Amino acid sequence: MIKRILVTGGAGFLGSHLCDRLVEAGQDVICVDNFFTSQKANVSHLLERPNFELVRHDVTHPLFLEVDEIYNLACPAAPGHYQYNPIKTIKTSVMGAINMLGLAKRVRARILHASTSEVYGDPDVHPQPESYRGNVNPIGPLMSLVHCAGRSIACGGHQGHAPALPGSAEDDERASSPPAGGGRSGAGNGGIAAVHKE
Repeated sequence: MIKRILVTGGAGFLGSHLCDRLVEAGQDVICVDNFFTSQKANVSHLLERPNFELVRHDVTHPLFLEVDEIYNLACPAAPGHYQYNPIKTIKTSVMGAINMLGLAKRVRARILHASTSEVYGDPDVHPQPESYRGNVNPIGPLMSLVHCAGRSIACGGHQGHAPALPGSAEDDERASSPPAGGGRSGAGNGGIAAVHKE
């Protein structure tokens, strides 16, 4: 069955690879990105595909689409990016999560919210399993609070409202080709937390 799938942060390092896989699998993909830290070139090869749409949009504003699944990958993950404009990062993490969860609830879409390993602060354990509670300094240079806020909203603030994509994964491996200027690549070295509906 062909699904209509929204990928926020879809032109980023992880998002663009996810879009590639979903398009190749024959799904209808809507890639949403504001290009704050990503590149249009990451998805330019998909623009001619009939099952791919690119929308320039900032997830801090509501988005009204009809979709079956949402992969929320939108948020600067590299310290250099999120420290450049911390207010924008907080808004993207918090308001982006709220808006995507609202969309999921409205259209009864399944949703997966991704976060970075920054939720663990400066970890004492590598890789970090889901059971690791972290070494968090909410006002430190890694700004763990920003990423914790989005993840907390996704995991706790929306229980029972939107069905989750199955499973969760924890992967703190470095990406084989990290994004320019970053060194961290979103969920690739953090966690992907599915919002579970019991």
